[in-house]
Amino acid sequence: MPQSGLKPAARLAVLLQRFARSVLLGAALIAVSLLAGMAGYHYLEGLPWLDAFSNAAMILSGMGPLAQPQTPGGKVFAGLYALYSGRAVVLITGITFAPLIHAFLYRLHLETKDDEPEA
Repeated sequence: MPQSGLKPAARLAVLLQRFARSVLLGAALIAVSLLAGMAGYHYLEGLPWLDAFSNAAMILSGMGPLAQPQTPGGKVFAGLYALYSGRAVVLITGITFAPLIHAFLYRLHLETKDDEPEA
């Protein structure tokens, strides 16, 4: 199995640094998604910012809205935001945990047909 040439402590430090970056990126994507949802609920439905936050957070987390949309624009926004949120959660989870999964697969080092010696 090929080794990276780094000592275990150095490999751990690199892994933790990569994981920290991916957690920060995931948190930034959550913040942007939450702000977009808040803006939509505030401007399209006229909800106060706190209620807009609560609705956007509930949809982004998969729980569903607290206040039912009343305007046609709000209803379209709520539907599109719910569809986006379902995909965003999967994407953000993948981005956040990618370094850990990569490290696990590297340690496992699954062999493929390309790795087999030629006969």
